[in-house]
Amino acid sequence: MTVAAAGGEVFPELSRLAEVMATLRRRCPWDAEQTHRSLVQYLIEETGELVEAIETGDQDHLAEELGDLLLQVYFHAQIASEAADGFDLDDVAAGVADKLVRRHPHVFAAETAPADLNHTWEQRKAAEKGRTSVLEGIPEQLSALARANKIISRTRSRKVDVELPDQPIEPAEVGVQIVALVARAQAAGIDPDQAVRDAVRDLEAAVRTAEGDRS
Repeated sequence: MTVAAAGGEVFPELSRLAEVMATLRRRCPWDAEQTHRSLVQYLIEETGELVEAIETGDQDHLAEELGDLLLQVYFHAQIASEAADGFDLDDVAAGVADKLVRRHPHVFAAETAPADLNHTWEQRKAAEKGRTSVLEGIPEQLSALARANKIISRTRSRKVDVELPDQPIEPAEVGVQIVALVARAQAAGIDPDQAVRDAVRDLEAAVRTAEGDRS
């Protein structure tokens, strides 16, 4: 397999990585026994380390951590390719490339760019996946804060009639206020994470009600 960009530029190291990964699966006892599930812990760790590299702004560290995350993609694709009904790395790349082209007709077709790109993206995504609720497809494994952010983002982009605060705020103030709330909760003997989970459940209920009223 030779990996090349649309302009014809060849990336031989991507092909070499695929070959290295296939060799490890055949010859290394540890790599050979790994499964999609056994690799989840490493995927989570590598994602966290990549976030740290992005936030510190260290380019060498960023390149290294991107490589570690890329390894996880190649590892999972190699495992999948070994199954009778599996897929390979080309299938993964083709799927995401096709999806990007399909969801950007204002770039790859003759459509005019929509005024609200987020709304259009979410509408196309929902239609493709047959989703009837903004809550569908949001991983339960997300932290309470990340889940709240995702629900709110989708609620706004899909224009669900749920009242949400929208007063302007600076990034630093967000962090300061969240930490202050955590400190107040701890002083009052309240588990802040549980409190957020409870609030998220209330938000989900409000979304379901609004979606029901709209249907």
